[in-house]
Amino acid sequence: MSISQSKTGSVFGGILLIAGSCIGAGMLALPVVTGQGGFLPALLMFLIAWIFMTLTGFLLLEANLTVGHELSLISLVRNTLGKPGKLLCWILFIFLFYSLNIAYIAASGSILQTICADLFGIHLSLWMGSFLFTVICGATLLIGTRPVDYLNRLFMLGLILTYLLLIGLGSLYIHPTYLTESHWEYSLTALPVLIISFGFHNMIPTLALYFQGDKKRLCRTIFIGSSLPLLIYLLWEAIMLGIIPIQGREGLAHALNQGEAATEALRAVVGKAWISTTAQCFAFFAIVTSFLAQSLSLVDFLSDGIRVSKKGGMRLFLVGITLFPPFVFAFLYPNIFIKALNIAGGFVATILFGVLPVLMVWILRKQPGTEKYKILKGGHALLLVILATAIGIFSLQALHL
Repeated sequence: MSISQSKTGSVFGGILLIAGSCIGAGMLALPVVTGQGGFLPALLMFLIAWIFMTLTGFLLLEANLTVGHELSLISLVRNTLGKPGKLLCWILFIFLFYSLNIAYIAASGSILQTICADLFGIHLSLWMGSFLFTVICGATLLIGTRPVDYLNRLFMLGLILTYLLLIGLGSLYIHPTYLTESHWEYSLTALPVLIISFGFHNMIPTLALYFQGDKKRLCRTIFIGSSLPLLIYLLWEAIMLGIIPIQGREGLAHALNQGEAATEALRAVVGKAWISTTAQCFAFFAIVTSFLAQSLSLVDFLSDGIRVSKKGGMRLFLVGITLFPPFVFAFLYPNIFIKALNIAGGFVATILFGVLPVLMVWILRKQPGTEKYKILKGGHALLLVILATAIGIFSLQALHL
């Protein structure tokens, strides 16, 4: 058998897994959180977030390959940072999943409210929209992984088609002058949401096992896989920031203050029925694909963490503790969508996917025989720069609470 035939794992498939874990409901917040700064400042912030998350992804991969490519993230942290690190990782994972689910449930209310009114003439309250979304997704999670997989494929197709439609037809409504506005003083505040929008790190242990520790192919997969969302995001930004003004009742600044998704502002500005319907369908597909994937992961994570079965009555219990707490928060704070994403990115993802990989690699590089697993050059100086960046993003979010 040739060397090429003996290789395991598809680079193309790995790229799609990386890109798919990044692209989702966060897109609804990106134009809103970057809008006040303008397109050029947003471009710089996107590059900073992408570089930071790609570098930390490489660090996590290095740690994974050094300790053992068959290990999960929790086991990897335990083997490098001990039981305190494992406990911190466990808590951060729970907090991250809950923060994201709160954001998605909160956003689903207004999206379903608009879709039901526009397409069916049914008028729902915000909380009822969120409730229906949670119940329907919860019923799907109860049935099992396979139905979630098939349903997610269908919604992903809808997401791709509505994205292409919005990009293609939305380009007809661009005002070039909107893209020339720059307010650099507002640019840094967008970083926490941008960070979570490049969050693929939970896939690295899975990919390391999938590729049987093939460092070269894993590095290529991570680089291309994280670059693809960057291109998709920047095209989305150019369209949205070129159509929606910054100021005004229907502007991006107002949407940010109200905690609304970008598609709400787009709907208000363009005023065309087909744009409104397409934008809301895109928003729905983005929310539901992210929500189903995150909720299924949380069910599995909780099952493993508290050591209970995922079958029968215990599955109902797991789905309940996965969905009920986020629904309560979303019900009490219906405009929490963007704030929840900020917390997820600025606090949780920054520590979990930024600080912890630096600490793990710092410790592992002191051990003999680990040089062959090294991916990034620059030594301790680069590690300190990445760590300082993570602390800076964390501090930035703390100042804006």
